Amino acid sequence: MSRRPSVRHQSPVAGAQARSRAAFRQAFLLVLLATALAVVVPLRAQEPAARVGAPQAPGAVHTVRQIPEACVRLEGSYAQAGAAAPYALQVVPLGGACQPRARYVGAEQAQPSAAAGWTLNDVVKIPEAACPGREAVVQVWRKSGADAPARDGQGQARIYLEQGRGQAAAGASRLPQYSAVLQAPQGACGN
Repeated sequence: MSRRPSVRHQSPVAGAQARSRAAFRQAFLLVLLATALAVVVPLRAQEPAARVGAPQAPGAVHTVRQIPEACVRLEGSYAQAGAAAPYALQVVPLGGACQPRARYVGAEQAQPSAAAGWTLNDVVKIPEAACPGREAVVQVWRKSGADAPARDGQGQARIYLEQGRGQAAAGASRLPQYSAVLQAPQGACGN
């Protein structure tokens, strides 16, 4: 008796299942590779992109930025012709029942820089309406406090009543700090 080699035939259902398993395996490996890249490649801290505000007329007071954590608003205005300083920046406290969770410190006192532990939080450019091409630049810096609250699963920093009382008793120096640096426009209009 001679034996014939057996030929194995796959049913159409078995072939579809094999293709499905192969597609699942490829998709799984692709997700695994993407996850590994996300973990291995560190995200770099990038400098914030400068925001350009609306052009402002000389003498018009405008809000540059609000810092609700420190209960302050930064207001600026271009000077009228002939003034000593071409742009003025002032800090205005927010009214009402605002409870500060951070402190605002003047740039002269804080001297914010990356080397001193400050982080550049925002850059706002304010063009002058009467003089195209001229703009004031305000840099807002932030420095974390000594006891920055931990983030929960949703990425929110939550401070509960007893923790808040404890932090208040410890002093304001443990709170995060904000500061703003003004780079006044240079030259006369038309330069």
